Amino acid sequence: MRSLVRLSAEGEGFVPPSSNDFNLPPIFGDNAFTTKPIVMVFFSVILISIFFIAASRKAAVVPSKLQFAGESIYAFVRNDLARDVIGHEFMRFVPYLFTLFTFILTNNLFGIVPLLQFPTMSRVSFPYVLAVFTFVVFHYVGIRKQGLGKYLKDIMFMPGVPKPVYILLTPIELATFFLVRPLTLSLRLFANMFAGHLLLLVFIMGGDHLLKGVIGLKLVSPFAFAFGIGLTFFEFMVQCLQAYIFTLLTALYIAGALADEH
Repeated sequence: MRSLVRLSAEGEGFVPPSSNDFNLPPIFGDNAFTTKPIVMVFFSVILISIFFIAASRKAAVVPSKLQFAGESIYAFVRNDLARDVIGHEFMRFVPYLFTLFTFILTNNLFGIVPLLQFPTMSRVSFPYVLAVFTFVVFHYVGIRKQGLGKYLKDIMFMPGVPKPVYILLTPIELATFFLVRPLTLSLRLFANMFAGHLLLLVFIMGGDHLLKGVIGLKLVSPFAFAFGIGLTFFEFMVQCLQAYIFTLLTALYIAGALADEH
């Protein structure tokens, strides 16, 4: 054990990845606005815009492969996430849900794209901002539909509940709507992207370290790389799933705000 500690201290042992690997220095200049995650977020906006402009530029009755891909993504968000969840008022929320889904999905997938290999949603500030947008949207929708007084009353005093129960239930409901929802929405996305990328770093960097070791360790290294490749496919599913869950919960919150009683 002491020898392992000594080797690590001398820079010869394996140093596992940590949260410090997510704090990247500026690509150029000397400010926090030119780091890799910030640049990748702007790049994702450009990439998404180019893709959907190209997909819809020469729209035809018989769609091209690019048009079919773009329309399939839009139809999925429009029908499965907006219409089926929100109901007859769904169309005015489709642009927001569509933007949210494609933005999160693209930034998640950056984590397995060669050369980029960093999911920007693993930096918690980005999920926080997205959760704030959703928070503002569904509360605004509820207040505009029902009025501030009725909206808050329905949150604090759930119908059909004995009055003494409100002593316990009202603070819980207020915390749920104004604190728990945005926090869980953002932290779920962040934690999944952070943990998934950290696991990939462990196996890929571990395999590379074993490959440089003695013959016995070299024989083990392919297993580490194999686990890393397997986790990459698993991470792809998680990245897609988290974009779906974030958008689905946003639609559910909007649907709840539009309901007469929530």
